[in-house]
Amino acid sequence: MTATNAPPIVLVHGTRFSAGQWSPQLAALQEDFPVAAVDLPGHGTRSAQPWSLNAATEIIASAVDSLDRGPALVVGHSLGGYASLEFARRCPEQLRGLVLTGASASTCGPWATPYRWVAGLIPRIPADRLARWNDRLLRRLYPPEVVEATIRSGYAFHTVSAAWGEVLGRFDAGAMRHVAAPVLILNGEKDTVFRSGEIDFVRAHPHARVELIPRAGHLANFDDPDAFTEAVRRFARHLSVRS
Repeated sequence: MTATNAPPIVLVHGTRFSAGQWSPQLAALQEDFPVAAVDLPGHGTRSAQPWSLNAATEIIASAVDSLDRGPALVVGHSLGGYASLEFARRCPEQLRGLVLTGASASTCGPWATPYRWVAGLIPRIPADRLARWNDRLLRRLYPPEVVEATIRSGYAFHTVSAAWGEVLGRFDAGAMRHVAAPVLILNGEKDTVFRSGEIDFVRAHPHARVELIPRAGHLANFDDPDAFTEAVRRFARHLSVRS
């Protein structure tokens, strides 16, 4: 049963995925917390909607409002993590806590070059071929109960260039100074690229800490769903105690 002071939780997916990315976490958290997962613009049920950080922020804000429990704990993965940082800056009154996962690398300067290259390459490859590659990869690496919801929802390859084109050059550790709530940086131990700035991100915020999922990579919530969910649960309970 959901406790009265349990923070609502909004889950924000990563590049090319959808709300289906969070199916293991939704199932595990919903008994204890009001919880929702969103589709960002251009993804999932919003596939036809043009990407923009403005629209992403509005979608997260609407999800917080829909849970009708006040400010929320927002959990953002990769692209969704950077969108959540933008939400934290624009809508501080709706944020009770922030979990950044796979989103503690600077998107500015030389670090951005390979991602600009990938964002430019993806539109040149047929989307059906990319989808088949992704389906095979996910089914090879993870059990069906972890990834089938993601596979059924499809992939937003058509949005990658616009999404990363807006994110690249925009976020670094300085973005943490605009976050008024406590922050957990929850990374896969082996996600070396997106962990690259985690120390700078923590130092830029007075109430931030890092937690690592052992042996996990960029998709830490797939690599070890139970450990990932438990880390989010502990942080949410910490927020309940603080309130």
